[in-house]
Amino acid sequence: MRIDQAIASELRDSRGTPTIEVTLRSGDLSVRASVPSGKSTGAKEAHEKRDQDGKGVNDAIRGLRESIFPRLEGERFAFPNDIDHLLLSVDGTPDKSHLGANAMLAVSVAGTKLAAALSGLPLWKFIGTHSGATPALPRLYMNVLNGGAHAQFHSPFQEYIIVAGGSETLAHSYEAAVRAFWKLGDVVKREVGDVPLGDEGGYAPMCDTLDLPFKMIREVIDGQGDLALAIDAAASEIFLDGFYTFGKESYDRNELLALYQGLVQKFNLVSIEDPFAEDDVQGFQEITRLLGKDILIVGDDLTATNPNIVSAMTDTRAANAMIVKPNQIGTLLEVYRAAGIAKNAGWELIASHRSGETEDSFIADLAVGLGCYGVKAGAPTQKERVAKYDRLIEIEKEFLY
Repeated sequence: MRIDQAIASELRDSRGTPTIEVTLRSGDLSVRASVPSGKSTGAKEAHEKRDQDGKGVNDAIRGLRESIFPRLEGERFAFPNDIDHLLLSVDGTPDKSHLGANAMLAVSVAGTKLAAALSGLPLWKFIGTHSGATPALPRLYMNVLNGGAHAQFHSPFQEYIIVAGGSETLAHSYEAAVRAFWKLGDVVKREVGDVPLGDEGGYAPMCDTLDLPFKMIREVIDGQGDLALAIDAAASEIFLDGFYTFGKESYDRNELLALYQGLVQKFNLVSIEDPFAEDDVQGFQEITRLLGKDILIVGDDLTATNPNIVSAMTDTRAANAMIVKPNQIGTLLEVYRAAGIAKNAGWELIASHRSGETEDSFIADLAVGLGCYGVKAGAPTQKERVAKYDRLIEIEKEFLY
């Protein structure tokens, strides 16, 4: 494919924070890609380049214009991976600190979108072909109650998630999850009064007890065969000096493990993401050994979509699933490698948005193209989240018919 023009510009994400959008043109074809940003970020994630007060992206955009675009415009590339190799070569750092993972990812995704458009294949199918994965329709992981860093720690865990799908169509699963979400709003209002929405569009109630969020969700999903319950503990955010602090209580590793066992039994959880701090590999190994036959133990901060880290964690059996967040690593080439390593180890994949999102729906195509078990896209209250669900339903029609 030939790239005739490359443009980088600034836009605002769902939190009003600047982010990067890249436009690539080839003949009459034009594609755009914009990148999200996380609030609860792991120490292993690639560097997101910011300037001014830590929010600006002018330096990152300048880097693309000066170092990357002159190497793209007027050139032909056989595969999108060739663009990724160029990005990695020019950056030349292990953590993407020269160009910034945010800048690199915008180019990487735009390159894949352009190649898919030129090939005539749907984006998800193109991703499957070039990643070596078998496409599949994912379950929906809808974050309905926001806690932790996404909601000023109003509730102990960062995300309380309704999992929809597995037996019904995506369209049906989405409708069922949305109905449950709005019913949950009534339950939350009854139990704790009017509440704000968190960063990912879910309700953010102030919960004094550990059980209350689970009880409220179970009230609206019990009897709904296609709906289940999961959490993202984001335990790195509440770990200090060997203890995990949820609300007013602190737990050591063994006490927290016992807590999780009780929650799984009491509320029938189907997956737990980041149950321990990212460096507490022993904690991950223990919970995977005890609960991994029955539920998903999902690494996010643990693995950071980094092929080298994923390889190490699969070798130690620290989990049985992992989150796929492209902006944790910076190029799709590395995303595909990490996903392939996890899949070959028998792990499930869950593609994920970030708390600061754009209306780019690429993560939906990535989830299907990589054959992910699930996809996280947030609550249906923000246009940036709904765009992902709308695209998933479009893909389902392409996939099935």
